[in-house]
Amino acid sequence: MFKEYFHLAIRNIKKRALRSWLTILGIVIGVFLVVSLLSLSEGLNNAVMGQLQAVGNNIVMIMPGEGGIDPTSIIGGVELDQNHLQAIERTRGVEMVLEMPYSAKPIRYENTTKTALMMGINFEEGLDLMKSDMGFEIREGQFPRPGRREILVGHLVPKDVFEGIRPGDQVTAGGRKFTVSGILKSLGSNQDDNSIIFELSDYRTVTDTTEGTPNAIARIADGYEVNNVVTAIENSLEEVGKRRRGEESPSFSVMSSESMIEMVENVLGVIQAGIIAFASIAILVGAIGIMNTMFTSVKERTKEIGILKAVGATKNHINGLFLVESGLIGTIGGLLGIIMGMGFAKLGEIAIAQAGFGIPLEAHFSISMILLTLFFSFLLGCISGYLPAKKAAKLNPVDALMYE
Repeated sequence: MFKEYFHLAIRNIKKRALRSWLTILGIVIGVFLVVSLLSLSEGLNNAVMGQLQAVGNNIVMIMPGEGGIDPTSIIGGVELDQNHLQAIERTRGVEMVLEMPYSAKPIRYENTTKTALMMGINFEEGLDLMKSDMGFEIREGQFPRPGRREILVGHLVPKDVFEGIRPGDQVTAGGRKFTVSGILKSLGSNQDDNSIIFELSDYRTVTDTTEGTPNAIARIADGYEVNNVVTAIENSLEEVGKRRRGEESPSFSVMSSESMIEMVENVLGVIQAGIIAFASIAILVGAIGIMNTMFTSVKERTKEIGILKAVGATKNHINGLFLVESGLIGTIGGLLGIIMGMGFAKLGEIAIAQAGFGIPLEAHFSISMILLTLFFSFLLGCISGYLPAKKAAKLNPVDALMYE
């Protein structure tokens, strides 16, 4: 019986081809948006989580602001000074503290001078932490040696800042020459991948600063509970603030790698929920289009329904006929939407890679997502066709045969 329903459904879709394809288009748009945007957002989620999970579980970040990153505090020049850093260092469970000041300064390479993002790191103490706990890997050259006026350049610097710069080349900053020792692999952040990393003492000399950093990294010693040490660091920073009478004490956030991952997951979850809500509107419009088409089809085929009932077709037969047709429309729309969505997501992946954002984004597709989307499209078609099918099944055979 289903085979006959299927053949009749195909025949009716072909007979009213223009209307059918316009109806299918409504489903295609909705499914296309769901598949393309969700696969890209899931790819982004995997890329960001991969970068964050590369950070060791024993690493905490200290930065301005309460409850997370506060860009206004960073822009406003809020910094950790030596009192803050020493308080963190003295906290029980802290193995080491690495300050990471940064600023934008003019740097000269060959005949070109550009304002580039400089970062200062204590090579003596910090390189081991950056390699083992922060995912720093060399793409070309080698890591710099302390005290040799050597620098590291980010993954995108040879492309976006100083085109063609290579290990062994020299740059001039603050009237001093520095040698490029190595080029890093992508760190997954556009800012980090466009940074030039100097030894902390060289950074202080070039930028004419003696202390202060907008953020710092602390490594937790083995055997200590990270969350307990985070609380202890927060208390230490509060104590520094209390000792400063008559001054407005800045607030700082202390975040473990786990809390950063949780925060990013929440943000990405909200983005994905927004994508689904946005795409659902298009799918709802498509579903209304199927319902409208099927009601029109019932009206146009009233006489045909009367003949079917006159030769013995039951209400279930008529219901089945229209539900299969509406389900088929939904399935075709879903299939085309999936194909177009996957194609668009792949194009988006290529475009993002060529744009050089430094994000290793790969559109994510799963068999379960594809099958679920296809089943949902069929189910949506059937649901949209339910009321028209019910109306067709209730038609009186005599009235239907007399309908003009």
